[in-house]
Amino acid sequence: MASRHVWEQPLDLGPSDPFGPRHTGSGSADRAAQLASLGLASLEALIDETIPAAIRLRRPLDLPAARSETETLADLHALASQNQNFRSFIGMGYHACHTPGVIQRNVLENPGWYTQYTPYQAEIAQGRLEALLNYQTMVSDLCALPLANASLLDEGTAAAEALSMTLAVAEKGRQGWFVAENCHPQTIDVVKTRAAVLGVPVHVGDPLRFDFGAHPLAGALVQYPDTYGDLFDGEALAARVHQSGAKLVVATDLLALCLLRAPGEFGADVAVGSAQRFGVPLGYGGPHAAFLAAREEFKRVLPGRIIGVSKDSRGERALRMAMQTREQHIRRDKATSNICTAQVLLSVMSGFYAVYHGAEGLARIALKVRSLTHALQSLLSQAGFAVSPGARFDTLVVGPGPESSAAIHARAQERRINLRPIDSLRVGLSLDERTGLGDVMALLECFGLRSSLAAIEAAARQTPPLEPRFARQSEYLTHPVFKLYRTEHELLRYMKRLESKDLSLVHSMIALGSCTMKLNATSEMVALSWPGIADIHPFAPREQARGYGELFARLERALCEITGFAAVSLQPNAGSQGEYAGLLTIRAYQRAIGQEHRNVCLIPTSAHGTNPASAVMAGLEVVTVRCDERGNVDLVDLRQKAEAHSARLSALMVTYPSTHGVFEEQIGEMCRLIHQHGGQVYLDGANMNAQVGLCRPGDFGADVCHLNLHKTFCIPHGGGGPGMGPIGVAKHLAAHLPGHAVVPNGGREGAVSAAPWGSASILTISYAYIAMMGAEGLRDATAQAILNANYMAKRLEGHFEILYRGAKGRVAHEFIVDLRAFEKSAHVTAEDVAKRLMDYGYHAPTMSWPVAGTIMIEPTESESKAELDRFCEALISIREEIRAIEQGRLPQDDNPLKNAPHPASVVLAAEWKHPYPREQAAFPAPWTRESKFWPTVGRIDNGYGDRNLVCTCPPLEAYASEAPAAPARPKPAPVRAGG
Repeated sequence: MASRHVWEQPLDLGPSDPFGPRHTGSGSADRAAQLASLGLASLEALIDETIPAAIRLRRPLDLPAARSETETLADLHALASQNQNFRSFIGMGYHACHTPGVIQRNVLENPGWYTQYTPYQAEIAQGRLEALLNYQTMVSDLCALPLANASLLDEGTAAAEALSMTLAVAEKGRQGWFVAENCHPQTIDVVKTRAAVLGVPVHVGDPLRFDFGAHPLAGALVQYPDTYGDLFDGEALAARVHQSGAKLVVATDLLALCLLRAPGEFGADVAVGSAQRFGVPLGYGGPHAAFLAAREEFKRVLPGRIIGVSKDSRGERALRMAMQTREQHIRRDKATSNICTAQVLLSVMSGFYAVYHGAEGLARIALKVRSLTHALQSLLSQAGFAVSPGARFDTLVVGPGPESSAAIHARAQERRINLRPIDSLRVGLSLDERTGLGDVMALLECFGLRSSLAAIEAAARQTPPLEPRFARQSEYLTHPVFKLYRTEHELLRYMKRLESKDLSLVHSMIALGSCTMKLNATSEMVALSWPGIADIHPFAPREQARGYGELFARLERALCEITGFAAVSLQPNAGSQGEYAGLLTIRAYQRAIGQEHRNVCLIPTSAHGTNPASAVMAGLEVVTVRCDERGNVDLVDLRQKAEAHSARLSALMVTYPSTHGVFEEQIGEMCRLIHQHGGQVYLDGANMNAQVGLCRPGDFGADVCHLNLHKTFCIPHGGGGPGMGPIGVAKHLAAHLPGHAVVPNGGREGAVSAAPWGSASILTISYAYIAMMGAEGLRDATAQAILNANYMAKRLEGHFEILYRGAKGRVAHEFIVDLRAFEKSAHVTAEDVAKRLMDYGYHAPTMSWPVAGTIMIEPTESESKAELDRFCEALISIREEIRAIEQGRLPQDDNPLKNAPHPASVVLAAEWKHPYPREQAAFPAPWTRESKFWPTVGRIDNGYGDRNLVCTCPPLEAYASEAPAAPARPKPAPVRAGG
C-alpha cells in the first residue's frame, strides 16, 4: 500500500519524543505477525492464556501519565536543582574526587561498557576481565595481600563479608567478633546487623585496650586510619590479635595506603574498604566498588568474583572468573556468601583511574592531601584549638577551642561547606583530592581564622616525614599496565581495545533467562553525571538533598503501586541484599510478636542460588521443597513440609513466575498455606518483568518482595553491577525495614548497606523509566515481553524441545530449551551450543540453570521482531550443524560446535585442518558478513585456571602486541588451588 502524503497523516499535537515506542521493540505490524504465529487475535488473549485469572490486576496502575523524554529530563533537572552542592569535608569513607574526563566519557557514559553482562562467557568478555584484573592487581598491591576479588558492594558489607570469612575458617568454638569503636559508624551498623542474625557476639571497644585473649574470637575489625584519622602501630596490634587465635581484618583507604604501611605488611589477614575515591562520584552513597584482599588461606571462602589467568584451546593466555565453584549459585545453602552483584562498572573505573595516574600520580595526590591536612592541623593548633595530635593522613578532629562547635558549623554553612558533627565541642573534617589552598583558607575561616595562601603553602611544605612504623616501604603498581597509558591518547586507545573485546547490548540481544537485559536508554542514564546528582555526600544534611528526598518518595509510591505493597525500602544495593533485607524484616517482625523461635525457611529446588544462601545468612534453616514434572512447586510436598515444621516455620521463598518460566496456578494457595502455619511469604522479584501492570505480589498473598531494579526497571547490568534490590513489604512488616546509624531514613532495624538509600544515584534511572512509560506503557512492555517469549518458543519448538509450559500451553516472559538429548545423539553439550552462538555474534542464554543441560531464554520487550528472528535463526542453524553430526556428515570430535568459538587468529591461520570450511566457522549467518563480532580467544580451559590460580596482572609479554616495551616484573608464583 502506498504511504500517505504528509497532509494525510493523522494530526498529533503531543510531544515529538514519546518514550514508550522507543523502549518497546515491536511496532503494531510486527506485533500482529507475532500474534498470528500463535493463532491469537489480540495481546489480551495471550495474557488471558498466560496469567491465572485469579491473580490478574483488573484496573490500570495508579501512576502519573507518561512523560516525554524532554519532559522527564526537565523534571530530573528540577529535582537535581533542589539538591545543594555544598563542599563536603565529612569523610567517613566518602570523598570528593576527580573523574578523569576520558574515563567519564568512555566508560561511565559508554553503553559499550555499562550494558555488558556478568563475564560468565569469558571468550567474549576479555576486555572487561582485563580491566578487572587491573583492579585486583591495584588492590592487592596497595594492601600487600596476595588475593583480591573483583569488587563487592560497599565498605560496610565488605566488612560483614569478612566476618563470614573468618567464621568459615575459624577453629571450632571461635564465634565471637571484635569491632573497634573507632571504625566508621555505618560499618559497625552493617556488621552488627549481620552478626545479630547469625548469633555471633560482637564486642565493640578500644582495640588498644581490649583483651582479645579473654574471648573466643574468630576475628577483629579495625579501621586504619580510623574514622577520626588516628593511626596506630599495626604490627603490635596484629601480634596481639594473632596471639589470641583470631584473624585481623583491617578496613582501610587505598589513597592513604599510597603513603602508609600496608595492612599485609604489618600482619593483617584481610583488608576491606571502598575504592570510591579512585575516580568515582559520591552519588549520595553509590554505586561504588568495595574491595576485599586476603591471604591465600581464604581463597575457598573469598566472596564475590575473582578474575584469574588461564589459557584457551590454543594454549594462549586468556582470562576468566576463577574458582566459580565457590559461588552461591552452585553452593546454595553451603555458600559462605550470597553476593550475586559485583560493582563491575565502578571497579573498571577505579582500575582505569589507577592506570591513568600510576603509582607516581597517586602518590602525588596522597602527598598533597596529607600536606594540606598537616597545614590545617598546624595553623589550627597555633590558634589555640585542640586538634587531634600525631601523624595523620587526611582527617582531623578539632575542638574544643576559641569557637564553639555550633559557631563553626554556622560559619561553614555560610560558606556552603559541610563539616562532620562529632559532639557539642568538636567537629571533624577530611580533605580529599579536590582540596586546594583556597579550600584550606575557607576551612580556616569556618574556625574564625584568617590566613594567606602563602602561609598555608609554607605550612604544607613543612609536613614532617611519617615515622618508620607508619611509612610505606614497599613498591606498588609496578606492573607496566600502570605505566604505559599516561597520555590521554594512549589511555583512550587502551580502553577502546578492551571495549572491543566485549560483547554488549550495543552489538546484539543478550537473551538471559532471569536476568532481563533490556534497553538502558540514554535519557534514563544522562542524569548520573549531573553535579546535582553525582556530587552529594551521603551524610550531608537532609535539607541539602531535598531533590533526592522527593525522588525517593515518588519512586517508593510508584513501586508500592506496582507491587501492591504498603512500604518500600530503597536501601539494599543488590538483589542479593534485597533477599537478605527481606528475610531480616520478616525475622524482626516475628521477634517483635514473640515468635523469634521461627527459623525454618522452605525453598523450592528451582529457586535462585542466592535464595538458600540468603536464608542461611539471615540465620534460617533451609528445608527444600520438591518441584513436579512440569516445573511447578509440588504442592503436596509443600503442604507436608509446612505441616512438619509448622511450629518453627518462618518463611517460604518462592520465585514468581517460576524459575521455569511459568505462571503457577497455585500461587495463591501456596501463600494461604504458609500463612495458615504462621509463616511469611518472601517472593523473589527477579521475574517481575512478567508482572508489572498485569498482577501484583501484594495482591495474591506475598508479604515481602525484592525488586531487581537492574532487571525490570532498567538500571544497566554494568558488566555484573551496579544493581539495586529494594524491598516492598506488607503493612504489618513496614515498621521493621532497615534503618541507618548515621542518617535517619525511616527504618528502625539495623542497616544492610553502608549508605542510607543504597546506591542512590542510579535510582534516577528507574525513576526516569517509570515516569516515561506511565501505567499504560509499563503494562504494554510486560505484555510485549510475554509475547516475545511465546513467539520465540513457537519458532523454536519444531527444532528443540521446550521444557515447561503453563496450564494453557503458554510460557511467561522466558522459557527453557532442552539440549540434553544432543549429548547422547551427537556428543554436543549446552556449553558447545553456548560457545557456537558467539560465532553468530550472540551471548548465550542462561546455561544449565535451573535445569542442567538446558538454556533459558528471556528476550525482553525491548528487542525487535527482526532481532528475535535472527537469534532464532542462529539456534536453528546450530541445530542443523548438530544434525550433521548425528548423521555422520561431521565428526563428533572435530566440528563447528566443539571447536567454537572461532577467533580471527584461528580462521586466518595459514593452516586449516578441520572438515568444515573456514567460512562456516567465521560467517555462519548472513548478518555476520555485515557486522562481525570476533571472539578474541578460543574456548577457555577452566580447570587449568583453577589449578594454577593467578589473579594479578601477568608479565609484560602478555601485552607485547598492544604496548611499547617496558621492563616486566617477575611472574607471580602460581597459587595451587587443589584438584
